[in-house]
Amino acid sequence: MTKDISVYKKYIRLFWYLYTAGVVAVFLMFFMIAQGWLGFMPSFEDLENPESLLASEVVSADGVVMGTYFKENRSFVNYNELSPVLLKALVATEDVRYYDHSGIDIRGLIRVVKGIVTGNTNSGGGSTISQQLAKMLFPRDNLDNKLQLIFRKFKEWVIAVKLEKSYTKEEILTMYLNKYDFLNLAVGIKSAATVYFNTTPDKLTLSQSAMLVGMAKNSSLYNPVRRPELTQQRRNVVLAQMEKYGYISKAEQNDAQSQPLNLDYHKVDFKTGLAPYFREYLRQALNADQPKRSDYAGWQIQKYKEDSVEWVVNPLYGWCKKNKKADGSTYNLYRDGLKIITTIDSRMQTYAEEAVNKHLKENLQPSFNKHMRVLKNRPFSNDLSAEVVDGIMNQGIKQSKRYWLAKNSGKSWDEIKQEFNRPVEMSVFSYKGDRDTLMTPLDSMKYYYSILRSSFMSMEIKTGHVKAYVGGPDYRHFMYDMVKGGKRQVGSTVKPFLYTLAMQNGMSPCSKVPNVPQQFIMYDGSIWEAKNSGKTKFDDKMVTLKWGLAHSVNQVSAWVMKQYNPQSVVDVMKKMGIYSPIDPVPSMFLGTSDVTLYEMVGAYGTFANKGVFTKPIFVTQIEDRHGNIISTFRSDRHDAIDEQTAYLMIELMRGVVDAGSGGRLRWSPDYGGFKGPIAGKTGTTQNHSDGWFIGVTPQLVNGSWTGAELRSIHFDDLQSGQGARMALPVWGYFMRKVYADRSLPYHDQADFERPANFSVNINCDDPESIEQEKDNSEEFF
Repeated sequence: MTKDISVYKKYIRLFWYLYTAGVVAVFLMFFMIAQGWLGFMPSFEDLENPESLLASEVVSADGVVMGTYFKENRSFVNYNELSPVLLKALVATEDVRYYDHSGIDIRGLIRVVKGIVTGNTNSGGGSTISQQLAKMLFPRDNLDNKLQLIFRKFKEWVIAVKLEKSYTKEEILTMYLNKYDFLNLAVGIKSAATVYFNTTPDKLTLSQSAMLVGMAKNSSLYNPVRRPELTQQRRNVVLAQMEKYGYISKAEQNDAQSQPLNLDYHKVDFKTGLAPYFREYLRQALNADQPKRSDYAGWQIQKYKEDSVEWVVNPLYGWCKKNKKADGSTYNLYRDGLKIITTIDSRMQTYAEEAVNKHLKENLQPSFNKHMRVLKNRPFSNDLSAEVVDGIMNQGIKQSKRYWLAKNSGKSWDEIKQEFNRPVEMSVFSYKGDRDTLMTPLDSMKYYYSILRSSFMSMEIKTGHVKAYVGGPDYRHFMYDMVKGGKRQVGSTVKPFLYTLAMQNGMSPCSKVPNVPQQFIMYDGSIWEAKNSGKTKFDDKMVTLKWGLAHSVNQVSAWVMKQYNPQSVVDVMKKMGIYSPIDPVPSMFLGTSDVTLYEMVGAYGTFANKGVFTKPIFVTQIEDRHGNIISTFRSDRHDAIDEQTAYLMIELMRGVVDAGSGGRLRWSPDYGGFKGPIAGKTGTTQNHSDGWFIGVTPQLVNGSWTGAELRSIHFDDLQSGQGARMALPVWGYFMRKVYADRSLPYHDQADFERPANFSVNINCDDPESIEQEKDNSEEFF
């Protein structure tokens, strides 16, 4: 008996030795895990500052997020920005005892073990929300065996407990929802709400919240875009869980389950959305490196010079490289969650994009399509020979990606040409939506060449804030930006700079000059005669400068040019913000120099701003991920011309709209009807390749350019190809909507402010020298 008791005690002691050893082993294991001796373990500093890739947001002046730059399309939201029903859905589905444990739910683990033993696969998971967050914050490495998986699971337990000690329950829920990848480039709840329902996290409904929480089980499987029926079933499971645990009533469950998913899916694509041309310009500007001559091709010397100046004088250009964070590293546009507050107004941007689209779709492109029926080598002008057209097309082929892929594969030029003449299936742009077709690559090039382009920019005169920026008709197909990137001949929109010189030297709008041909002796000794191509009853008569500018009469401009030297005009233009090269030659008043729309709009703003040039700007401030303002921006300003000259030029350009080539803004039933003061100037290049209109009101200056990608593609008649028809309608469509929107601070009751002690006579609308002709040509070449 004694022996039996002794053996029994021996086993009892062995049991306790083993038990204690097991407890100590478990304790040591968790201790070693916590210390990082068995692999990486985040420190408390890591937990306090978990690395999170946040998208940088481009925000309009009126608070609309227009787009993001990201490696992961994630934007951060605070707890108070989350819908309460979303939080209830998450807890009810993923961790119903969330508020009762400290990172590890023992009851949940027992439930899982019991389910494994009994074969009940519906017993639920054992991972708490904190453990799932640990897995997201510190992803599992490549695991080779089950033992590594077990150790990794233990690590997540330790991290979950640390998270619970470092953060409140509310903060952990917020981190979880900000971190989770909801697929389709929707990382975090803010992106998911926008991508799937076009809303914000605080406005998610019960059904929407349940769907997004349901995706958290496996977003690849429960993808509402690819598997809507399966996703809806999962959503209903979430709703059932919410009813089971008392978060919603049975009636609410039934009502939500009866609803379809009602997706309002917005695919994340930097080529779509509001202001894509502007957002791409901004991305390039912020990320720009300090210019090096070796990075530019030989023919890009002017681009190198302009970029070098931008690097020095423009704090926005190269901002990510010029500014550093507290740790000494530079900012990363795709990771640091910056908020870029722009000057763009989302309403005005929408109106501008609609105006460009409406004019091209309804007016100009149909007109050009009819015009192409009479062309021998459409879409090229009839003044080009077939040989010249072939040369242009061959050059286009060699600039294409298809050509370089074929060339790099070893194909000869003849083989490549055959490939370009072989029909293939493709999707092409149209104003009625992209259409699938069978077309040769060569024909597709001609097709895209035939699509006319238009750009538009609007700037607030006093502040220099750019309110709308449209670089082209459709960024998906025409990515070249014709606001800040492209330069084209400006035509007669250059003439106000010449007339500015005249006003500075004592002339007035009512000064009369001879409307006769003018001869210039050129540098090589030859004689160039500037004269009008058409005849009017005012030829060989004295006419006012106001009439001459209103009708863009070249003989009048030539007379003014003869009174001054071309370099003086160039100097005026430079003071007013034109930085593109301008050749100081007598013919410069025809506008043969290439300038950006950005420059022209900024320069014209000087006239309405009492002679003060205000540089157009795009951003007012940049905030870090925590909402701290780290940079602010203001427009550069300087006196360019005196106030009286500026007002006289406004009066001259009012004549363009009131009685000249811009008269459509007064009488057109489609895009006219304006009663308030407008000053402006139309512009047309001599072969009608480019149409311009810059229009100024007391509050805004807006400019539009229209043309084809190649200058050899254009209308062959002035009536169709003049700026008054090509570009001016965009201005009219835009300003009609701006004035009609009472939420905007712009109206047609404002007037241009006359300078104090102004005494120049500007009432020169003599019927003998000024008359309004609705069908007159814009240019008298």
